[in-house]
Amino acid sequence: MHQQFKGVFSGVLLSLLGAGGALAQGTAGESAFGPGEQASYRVHYLGMTAGSAQVTVGAPMRQWGKDVWPIVSLAKSDAMAGVWPVKDKYVTYWDFNSQRVLGSDMHEDQNHKRRRVRVKLSDDGRSAQVVKQKEGEAPTEKNLEVLEGALDVTGATFALRNRVLEVGKEYAYPVFTGSKNFVMKAKVEAKETLTTAQGRQEVLRLRVYTEFSGNLASKRDMVAWLTADARHLPVRIEAELALGAVVAELQDYKQGKVVTPAPAVTAKKGI
Repeated sequence: MHQQFKGVFSGVLLSLLGAGGALAQGTAGESAFGPGEQASYRVHYLGMTAGSAQVTVGAPMRQWGKDVWPIVSLAKSDAMAGVWPVKDKYVTYWDFNSQRVLGSDMHEDQNHKRRRVRVKLSDDGRSAQVVKQKEGEAPTEKNLEVLEGALDVTGATFALRNRVLEVGKEYAYPVFTGSKNFVMKAKVEAKETLTTAQGRQEVLRLRVYTEFSGNLASKRDMVAWLTADARHLPVRIEAELALGAVVAELQDYKQGKVVTPAPAVTAKKGI
């Protein structure tokens, strides 16, 4: 149960988070999200409440010489008998002006064992410097090729939120996980009404294809429900992984600042 919960919970975190490839509704439109936005989720594993996840768009900051919005994702397990404590933090550095991901920092704390992974994408978006370090050990560094314009899973999710989503259409983004490249695909299947913690809402149901492996491998495509308004906020995510069924549901939401991209930004098309 220890290893199962650790793997599954990390998988849900990736899903909520879970790339500079595709962009947005257009330079004239407002971003679907902005600094100050915060969404809190309850995570259920095998029908039991297992923990929580919180995704926050932080205040603008400087990273690697550029202005970015840090998108901070926190995952924490509940105090459950027989389960290792999990407290993970993942930060994606989103360059709003160019609508791309510059890199990320992951701070993993599972059963009191800590690990850090930093990914820095090159300026041309074709390679990444990956630094990994376990607590008490020396860091290791690799330079890996990535799909051109690659995002991480968080960046892909937030880029998707900025798109004009139409029923029947499929959207695709190149993703780099820190060790693997794949193309994340999301098809909008239908418009529905869903009962949520915020009441009944008009939502879009999306089928999401990923290529996670091992304990995070999916038995079927992930399904996500996003609000049908301009926010495209994820309110429910379902995944049937190799180790069991996982559901994440939105519990609380705070809207962030409304921001319009600078006129100089040129929108790009998805794959």
